[in-house]
Amino acid sequence: MRYVSTRGHAAQPNFSEILLGGLAPDGGLYLPAEYPQVSGAELDAWRGLSYADLALAVLGKFATDIPHDDLKALTDKTYTAGVYRNTRAGESAERITPLHVIEQDGDKTLLLQALSNGPTLAFKDMAMQLLGNLFEYTLDKQQAELNIFGATSGDTGSAAEYAMRGKHGIRVFMLSPHLKMSSFQTAQMFSLQDDNIFNIAVKGVFDDCQDMVKAVSNDLVFKVRYKIGTVNSINWARVVAQVVYYFRGYLEATTRNDQEVSFTVPSGNFGNICAGHIARMMGLPIDQLIAATNENNVLDEFFRTGIYRVRKSTETYHTTSPSMDISKASNFERFVFDLLDRDAVRVKALFAKVETTGGFDLSGGPGSDGDEFHKIAQFGFASGRSCHADRLATIRDLHARYGLMIDTHTADGVKVAREHVKAGVPMIVLETALPAKFNETIREALDTDAERPPGFENIEFLPQRFEVMDADVKQVQAFIVAHTGL
Repeated sequence: MRYVSTRGHAAQPNFSEILLGGLAPDGGLYLPAEYPQVSGAELDAWRGLSYADLALAVLGKFATDIPHDDLKALTDKTYTAGVYRNTRAGESAERITPLHVIEQDGDKTLLLQALSNGPTLAFKDMAMQLLGNLFEYTLDKQQAELNIFGATSGDTGSAAEYAMRGKHGIRVFMLSPHLKMSSFQTAQMFSLQDDNIFNIAVKGVFDDCQDMVKAVSNDLVFKVRYKIGTVNSINWARVVAQVVYYFRGYLEATTRNDQEVSFTVPSGNFGNICAGHIARMMGLPIDQLIAATNENNVLDEFFRTGIYRVRKSTETYHTTSPSMDISKASNFERFVFDLLDRDAVRVKALFAKVETTGGFDLSGGPGSDGDEFHKIAQFGFASGRSCHADRLATIRDLHARYGLMIDTHTADGVKVAREHVKAGVPMIVLETALPAKFNETIREALDTDAERPPGFENIEFLPQRFEVMDADVKQVQAFIVAHTGL
């Protein structure tokens, strides 16, 4: 399996060659030169597999340069009941990502896929735990080390740090927006005292943090000199690891391969739903992929109008679903590449325009940059928007009707899913996190605290270690240099 850049860089590296990095040398993102296809016979064979073996089967189509036995050892080590132990009452940890029926209304079925049973109680663990093991495996083979530089709006950071803490040859430098995460999210990251973990709170919003990660990734001299890698969702291995649970959700929700399902995905940076797009391109019978946004509705606006209009930092809302407080969706470029029939020249020009004018227009109207908006439905995409009042109402409704407590991002997903569910097509909402991570809003909605898994009871009161900095690339680079020993 070879990979291409969305902006046309000539080299076509393999999986291991792009594993430790993020952006391609030309600033593009990596995708397979061709999507591997899944047959009906394979789907039938996969229905009875454990999650670890399903991950092996799916990832084996992409990581063809990693020996089968080595990849099996990695998936077996990653996807265990011991790692994904933070289950709700009645759940089996062996299932890793169990499906639950939320509601049944005639021929309309709404389901929730539990993705937050990992060590940081968020779906990011599904990919990040594998990534930590892949990194350690690759670095040991190369007798090398890596300085991971990433940005988080809340959950990526803690998932990365818990996956990488104590890993040989790895340091983590994680940017987050100062005072804009929940207290639980902040404590999860900043309370870590491991010598290889460094937290930097940036005076700004997530997009400022993400822009600095991209700036450092594009500084090829610095990147090579200081062995910079990334765990953000621009990292291909993270995206492809998320493809696995789309297959798992489909296989649990159906009994035959002629059945279709849809997925609603709370969306900010487009990485999670991009994995669904890849699964669909592989042949998984997905009817629709619904992007559920919060008040920062850049993606919803595009899927409704064909206009991609990023927001400035001052225009980005700080909401009660903070992991989606993103106004420049990094992984969106991967979908646009496919939407434009993989025309790398046009993709490069459009995303250069994002940097200069703040967006592009594919609506086909006067003065637009193209007319591909009409093709979006062919890829199964639709969208919706939720706000604070909606998520409070949804949290209250599910708790009152079914005794189910969900987090704020998942509430955005449920609200939008209800607007798109079709008769005869099960709608699966991808869970974002356990409600304990956003207890402030749970208390506002239900006047009670969310249940916490063992070990997290007093996390906000642990000592915290972090640095506060301006949104200044040079200042952050100097900090990395000072703490790498290189």
